[in-house]
Amino acid sequence: MLMKNWQNKYRTKFSENLSRLITENKNDVTTIASIGNIEAKTIYRVLSDENEPKISTLVPIAKGLGIHPKELYNFDFPMEEVQK
Repeated sequence: MLMKNWQNKYRTKFSENLSRLITENKNDVTTIASIGNIEAKTIYRVLSDENEPKISTLVPIAKGLGIHPKELYNFDFPMEEVQK
């Protein structure tokens, strides 16, 4: 149960970071999805914290944003959460 808790918190942080990157990009989700050649609903699922994205989703999102995929993970997360 504890593992699930930190995973949920991590996904929330990830989706918050993705939302920030989309806002900074100034393109809407549909445009980003089109550039990345994925469906917009896939991005919306990540944003709404419905699922944990796979690399096959992250690379197209990064492409659509015009960034390196590592930028999707550029956010603070307290590792103490994992150690609990």
